[in-house]
Amino acid sequence: MTSIQYIVSHRLFNSSVISLIILNAVVIGFETYPNILDPNQQFFHWMEVVFLWAFTLEIVLRMTALKPSGFFRSGWNVFDFIIVASGHLFVGGHLISVLRVLRVLRVLRAITVIPSLQKLVAALFRTIPAIGNIMILMGIIFYIFAVIGTSLFKDIAPEYFGSLHSTLLTLFQVVTLESWASGVMRPILVDAPWAWWYFVAFILVGTFIIINLFIGVIVNNVQEVAVISHKEDAEDSDDLENNEPVSLEKEVVSLRKEVSEIKQLLINSQGNRDTSNS
Repeated sequence: MTSIQYIVSHRLFNSSVISLIILNAVVIGFETYPNILDPNQQFFHWMEVVFLWAFTLEIVLRMTALKPSGFFRSGWNVFDFIIVASGHLFVGGHLISVLRVLRVLRVLRAITVIPSLQKLVAALFRTIPAIGNIMILMGIIFYIFAVIGTSLFKDIAPEYFGSLHSTLLTLFQVVTLESWASGVMRPILVDAPWAWWYFVAFILVGTFIIINLFIGVIVNNVQEVAVISHKEDAEDSDDLENNEPVSLEKEVVSLRKEVSEIKQLLINSQGNRDTSNS
């Protein structure tokens, strides 16, 4: 292991990177206050330069330790490289809003240096196929209730159900349970007392079933990743425990073999001496 590989794999190196990411996030947060940013623009500018080159040095060290072929094999490393490289591309440019967004994205780099967060994100990515199916089901339900709601309530509440897209937005508000009763349903009940069934049915299907499906899929995948990770850690620890006695056993066998060979050589030399004396 080279000195650069030792530095990159050291716990202090990862701790330093995490500290820089957190400090960078704190500095970016302070920049959102005009009374702090305006009198100290030069200070924040130099802090940005320091953070940018510190992260650049980190990427260079990682790339040197792993070599470019090994470095870009990991998607996390590619993400890190794009975030840091984009900072150099947009620095000093006129796209200030783009630059600020890219700087905030550096906070996501905490995922790349904290293994537990990587496992959590991997679990979330594993839910994408199942969530895609749930999204299709939810889209069908939304569309059905949107067409029904537009047909029934477009004259009663045109601001909520006047068109298909406005009804879809209203249903999204309803499914989040945000002011759906006082803001949407009760004004409609004044003119259409029978409309309660529409909202109750949509909440039962959209919120209590579909949203819980999302939660169930995510929790199930997180548990599976946790179990797999636990098994891998247990296998690694078993390998470490088993390697030591196996190596000792091999050493004992080799020592016994050497001793027997030495003993045989002594017997042969003693026999040769007896033959010569006789």
